[in-house]
Amino acid sequence: MKIFLKTEDEIDLMRRANRLVGATLAELGRNIKPGVTTLQLDKIADEFIRDHGATPTFKNFPNPFGEPYPASICTSVNDIVVHGIPSDKVVLKDGDIISIDCGTLLDGYNGDSCYTFAVGEISSEVSKLLEVTKKSLYLGIEQAVAGKHVGDIGAAVQEYCEECGYGVVRELTGHGIGKEMHEAPQVPNYGSKGNGVMLKAGMCIAIEPMITMSDRKIWMLPDKWSIITRDRKPAAHFEHTIAIRKGKAEILSTFEEIENH
Repeated sequence: MKIFLKTEDEIDLMRRANRLVGATLAELGRNIKPGVTTLQLDKIADEFIRDHGATPTFKNFPNPFGEPYPASICTSVNDIVVHGIPSDKVVLKDGDIISIDCGTLLDGYNGDSCYTFAVGEISSEVSKLLEVTKKSLYLGIEQAVAGKHVGDIGAAVQEYCEECGYGVVRELTGHGIGKEMHEAPQVPNYGSKGNGVMLKAGMCIAIEPMITMSDRKIWMLPDKWSIITRDRKPAAHFEHTIAIRKGKAEILSTFEEIENH
């Protein structure tokens, strides 16, 4: 597949789309508490995104295994790694974690980011999983500079998470992003330094570690979307969309509003 380098004007449009994702996740964070259903969160996100002149990219996103995605965000609770479908039957409770993956299409360009939220008080064990997963994202971003390779990103994520005793999901990866939500290249969370596609200034990619408490093996649920850990232990997922630059990547999405509210 062809890799599209973005102009500064295109990166500016992508920055706007990604800032909206950050604002949407922050709005959801303000509403995450015990007793709330994941379907309620989906309605909040859908309304917020449309009120800001964008469309939720995930809604009706095609599925190679079955029906298109039925909601505007992915709400993955506890042992669901990714692609959890919002439901009025899933009620958040104290001690849960929920990964919310969100995508927006604004003025022809996509934003994509994910954040794993704690619901009320979570255990120190699960808190550490979240901390390590988020740190691994930034370690991957440090490697995402012109002249390095996709394998450098994956190696940074994998080495750190595995040193901490966690599993790194192999079957799902980050990706290029732009006019399409998923573009080339794939960006795995594992790999060897110096291997894979060379990174060039103007490439835009989404880096998204999906990390499990222990065993990295996963299943797909019968809904043909939700991916769950086989050992039913928790998993965390953090994602930023970035632009490759010389010297240091530019993070186009943001967690600032989430973490400062």
